[in-house]
Amino acid sequence: MAVIDFDIPSLHDGYRGGLDPVRVVEEVYHRLEAAADPGIFISLVAQDSARRRALSLGSFDADEKPLWGVPFAVKDNIDAAGLPTTAACPAFAYEPAASASCVERLLDAGAILIGKTNLDQFAAGLVGLRTPFAAPKNVIDPTLVPGGSSSGSAVAVARAIVSFALGTDTAGSGRVPAALNNVVGLKPSPGAVSTRGVVPACRSLDCVSVLALSVEDAWRVFKIIAGADGQDPYSRPLAIGEPSLPPVARVGVPSMRSREFFADRHAQNAYEAALADLEQLSVKLIEFEFDPLRQAGELLYGGAWVAERYQAIRGFFDQHPDALHPVTREIIGAAKSLSAHDAFAGMDKLAELKRASESLWRRFDMIAVPSVPTVYTVAEVEAAPIALNSRFGVYTNFVNLLDLAALAVPGRARADGWPAGVTLIGPRGCDGLLAGLGSRLHRISQTPVGATGRVLSPLARVATGAPPGWIEIAVVGAHLSALPLNHELTEKGAMFVRAGRTAADYKLFALAGGPPKRPGLLRVSPGEGSSIECEVWALEAEGFGRFVAAVAAPLTIGTLELADGTSAKGFLVEAEATRSARDISRFGGWRAYLTDAAERVGAR
Repeated sequence: MAVIDFDIPSLHDGYRGGLDPVRVVEEVYHRLEAAADPGIFISLVAQDSARRRALSLGSFDADEKPLWGVPFAVKDNIDAAGLPTTAACPAFAYEPAASASCVERLLDAGAILIGKTNLDQFAAGLVGLRTPFAAPKNVIDPTLVPGGSSSGSAVAVARAIVSFALGTDTAGSGRVPAALNNVVGLKPSPGAVSTRGVVPACRSLDCVSVLALSVEDAWRVFKIIAGADGQDPYSRPLAIGEPSLPPVARVGVPSMRSREFFADRHAQNAYEAALADLEQLSVKLIEFEFDPLRQAGELLYGGAWVAERYQAIRGFFDQHPDALHPVTREIIGAAKSLSAHDAFAGMDKLAELKRASESLWRRFDMIAVPSVPTVYTVAEVEAAPIALNSRFGVYTNFVNLLDLAALAVPGRARADGWPAGVTLIGPRGCDGLLAGLGSRLHRISQTPVGATGRVLSPLARVATGAPPGWIEIAVVGAHLSALPLNHELTEKGAMFVRAGRTAADYKLFALAGGPPKRPGLLRVSPGEGSSIECEVWALEAEGFGRFVAAVAAPLTIGTLELADGTSAKGFLVEAEATRSARDISRFGGWRAYLTDAAERVGAR
């Protein structure tokens, strides 16, 4: 029997060639039996029911159903009609009347549900051991913890029992097990995916995450489950864009002084190898002090947000304290000693740290951190369950608190063969940029995917130029990637094309007004101007029209000549508006000017 690859493109190629989805279902259950790991799933769809689901799909049609015939699993704190939701606490179990909105979207897209996966109870943990059931086995080395709380989801994907799985990620619960099992963990911008039908951990921070064999597969699933939900007060409409090569990506990395590996030299070396891979991708690495982000992360279990975990299950907790795993009970029960003023103190501190972190995103587009600072065995964590668990959160806990998106990808293995990974993190709405770079970083590392032994082929560099029929527009100011007005492009479906510079025939001025502050680009006589940093984006004609219609004086849209000899539509400024404006051409671009201004303010 030929091996069936479970990545989504391979499955769909097989279906186009006549592969029977019933055979895929049978292969799923065969692989589950061969794994001999009772800790992966808490409950399963009966094999006959999964077969009937496959037969009900009709003829293969990936346009109508983009996940046609793709097997998937769901973490058991996410409702799936027909299966109990336990959150890894049998006494808490209930039969949901309907599936979570994200699960419904997947089923509508043609995916085949296989079962509900194991987790750290009530999603309170990063190790994967806080469960009354057997813990899943790490696929790289069974002596290691599998990571949590989405432990079963990560292991099911790493063993290619399913093509993808849903997890949740409040403090790193999707990213940590992804890293420890060499799969991809996509944690969306908060609010991008509805959490209606998810047992809350910290409801204000919870995210549904996607674990998959590749960034491309994770992105395909994310696009289907993303979208505003009027019945979820924490849902919000976000333009997620498409994966693209970041424009001469500026990636922040913790300074040598502020990196934390808990004396694990193998982990440190693996991270440095990943940074070398990023440099091969023509990324500009910029060191920064990580301490403020780490301080923000320490708030997650230090006050207000522990109380939110308690509030989520307060009725059950108070009536059935002995039903909880001892470690889970100890962590969540600590909230009973907190007061309202503790909560407000935490929120005030977070606001301070969030404001302090805002300057980072003017210096670079995203940051790259180790997904985990070190690796522990099951025995080590059982001996110190709280202390060692907390170490896994060093590079994950702060992300949702600061309203950020993240993508964990496998990195080059450590010298001892244990797993290591890198997480890309950026401001809310930058999901596409993270995916664009993350895909290439995953593939350049040539790390086998999960336990499959497969290595993904490197991607060819994306060709520059807009798709046929699209209109290129060059931006030089607040519409640049990760700057305040970039969303005006991405919300209209804009695609990043390339980074570059204008011809040396322009002057750049800092205009009055704002926020946000904006520059003006003025065409001048040959020999009197400078070459200015720009990005070229592309819009379909309808989106371009809507974008241009919103441009207000003194800015106009004209044709910009670029240093590479091409031209594009772009922003220009009326000469009158520059008479009292500051000429900032010497900085060579708006980002450099903002960085200089921020440094001068910080030096006061």
